[in-house]
Amino acid sequence: MKATIKLFLMLAVFCLIVGFIYGYVTDFQELAGFPALLALSAMSFMLVIYLWLVQRSTGGTLPEDREDGEIVEMSGDYGTFSPWSWWPLLLGIGCALFVTALAVGWWIVGLAVPVALLGLLGLIFEHSRGEHSH
Repeated sequence: MKATIKLFLMLAVFCLIVGFIYGYVTDFQELAGFPALLALSAMSFMLVIYLWLVQRSTGGTLPEDREDGEIVEMSGDYGTFSPWSWWPLLLGIGCALFVTALAVGWWIVGLAVPVALLGLLGLIFEHSRGEHSH
């Protein structure tokens, strides 16, 4: 985690410096690049703070920080997933239709919202009914 913290810290400082140079070169008149670079720097600083707090609360070094760390030390349960589920496909189609609506025409949103909501509700409640309920 230490390497990740250092990487995001370097990214944050770099974007902050480049953002102010970019703003100076454009006389702070161009309102897309300068705020975007500052926002990227702020988000990187937020990640640095979050990762630093997590590292502090976990009590020291993680296996990825040590030279002799093994992959198996970080293995564990990452959750339960449904390989048989078709709901993520329906949700993805609904989201793709919504993005298409942004590019082509707003009338497609009327098609995208019901498809995405059906996929989302199916994904949320798939373990509440039927063969795989708990």
